[in-house]
Amino acid sequence: MRAVLQRVSEASVAIDGVTVGEIGRGFMVLLGIHEEDRSEDVEYLVRKISMMRVFEDENGKMNCSLQDLATGGQILSISQFTLYADTKKGNRPSFIKAARPEQAIPLYEAFNQGLRDAGLKVAVGQFGADMKVSLINDGPVTIILDTRDK
Repeated sequence: MRAVLQRVSEASVAIDGVTVGEIGRGFMVLLGIHEEDRSEDVEYLVRKISMMRVFEDENGKMNCSLQDLATGGQILSISQFTLYADTKKGNRPSFIKAARPEQAIPLYEAFNQGLRDAGLKVAVGQFGADMKVSLINDGPVTIILDTRDK
C-alpha cells in the first residue's frame, strides 16, 4: 500500500458538486492499494498514520500525533489507484499493479475502519468515483508511506 499524507488545516471531497466528506485539522490521505497487499499492510499503515508525529507541540516542534490534538484527529481518506502508475515505458501510465476493485474495496474499507477504531474521525470519498478534492496544506507537510519499505 502507498499512502500520501498531507497535513491539512481543512480538506473536503465533492462528487458531482456535492460535498461528501470534509474535515478540519488533520491528514488528507491518498491511498493506493497494490495487487499484493493484504490485511497486514492495512494494520501497518493504520498504526503508522495514527501515531505519525508531525503536528506542533507547545514549543512549535513537530512532536504530536493526530491522537494528541485537543480537537481530535481527523482524516479525509481518498482511494487513488493512480499511486501505482507504472511510467517506465512510453507516456501512457500502466495501472496493472493496482489492485482490482474486488480486492481493493475491502482493504480500503478495513483501512478506514482501522483508523476509526484508533479513535480518529474519518471522512471518505467514494471508491472509483470522479472526485474533486480540496485542501489547505498546513506547512506544507507531505509524507509518503509505502508498506513495501517497512
